[in-house]
Amino acid sequence: MRTERDYEVLTNEAGGVPIKAWTVGVPFEDEAKKQLRAMASLPFVHKWVAVMPDVHRGFGATVGSVVATAGAVVPAAVGVDIGCGMIAVRTTLRAEQLPDSLGGVRSAIERAVPHGRTDNGGRNDRGAWKDAPAAHREAWGRLKPGYDAILEKHPRLGRGPDLGHLGTLGTGNHFIEVCLDEADHVWVMLHSGSRGVGNRIGSHFIELAKEDMRRFFIHLPEADLAYLPEGSEHFEDYLRAVSWAQEYAATNRELMLRSTVEALQASGELPEFSLTQAAVNCHHNYVSREHHYGKNVLVTRKGAVRAREGDLGIIPGSMGARSYIVRGKGNAESFHSCSHGAGRVMSREAAKRRFTLEDHARATQGIECRKDADVIDETPGAYKPIDAVMQAQASLVDVVHTLRQVVCVKG
Repeated sequence: MRTERDYEVLTNEAGGVPIKAWTVGVPFEDEAKKQLRAMASLPFVHKWVAVMPDVHRGFGATVGSVVATAGAVVPAAVGVDIGCGMIAVRTTLRAEQLPDSLGGVRSAIERAVPHGRTDNGGRNDRGAWKDAPAAHREAWGRLKPGYDAILEKHPRLGRGPDLGHLGTLGTGNHFIEVCLDEADHVWVMLHSGSRGVGNRIGSHFIELAKEDMRRFFIHLPEADLAYLPEGSEHFEDYLRAVSWAQEYAATNRELMLRSTVEALQASGELPEFSLTQAAVNCHHNYVSREHHYGKNVLVTRKGAVRAREGDLGIIPGSMGARSYIVRGKGNAESFHSCSHGAGRVMSREAAKRRFTLEDHARATQGIECRKDADVIDETPGAYKPIDAVMQAQASLVDVVHTLRQVVCVKG
């Protein structure tokens, strides 16, 4: 690997396109490099694979990778949390208007937005609606025709929650936070995606792509890199389904943001407030039709945010670290992209083995959040240092606001 300007270039003994990695000064695991080399060897990848500084090994394809393709799409290069992303908005509140104890603020959010997962996701799952609010039913009414059209050809995708998950948080690294910026303005920020329905869509088309590879005797360096060629039976079906899931995910975030703000306004914990600007709402697991280096291509971003010149995006840190509102610089070599967060530096199981409850409490001191064993895998030490991640992508984005969380809700 050699360093060229502000990125590193990985050699690929197997051939294929180069790999340009904005990873100077941050950990970059060998397993992730192996995955990336396999992706770069596919014959339809355009120009190179771009790698963001939060890169780490993912299921099927690498998190923190941006891949432009011509004539085919790799469903695993988006993954199963289709449309996962961030939304954030600044309020008129200031830090000095927050109560000394933020437990009531956190409880108000937790009552308003279903989060977590119980009953194995069954009918008693506390992370889903039993009776969705009117605004959620109205939003579902706009989404349902597109969903029904997808189910006509792929009926198995309807076997699971849909409306019941709309406006809900989920588990893992998804969160709702109250944050303060550099001027002590209060922000609301959250992270979630397309929930169960997006998972079904992603899993279904990954398996269909694998079946096609077996049927046509196409041998790949990794089975998860199975692709759908343009003009094939499932290519347009996938793009239609993934586009719908991205719309569901964006709507999911908008509904949660509304529920959170309304809950805080009605909580009795805060003075009257309003929102001061339009929300920043951006995907970081998705497909987009774009034009790069003279060619119309499909760009899959898995753990990456679009950062065209002037684009606003959100790069969150971990539970105990800063987050950033950024503005894209339109760096062509990164396919106009930046990282989607700090990025894991160890697996969830490794984090559970390494860190104690005392470690987690110290790392999240001063933040109103869960401090129990079930969130140890999300403790700050399981992630890369966000300052190093931001330094590594200084040529991709400018920082507009720096946020530090004071309340964090996780499922």
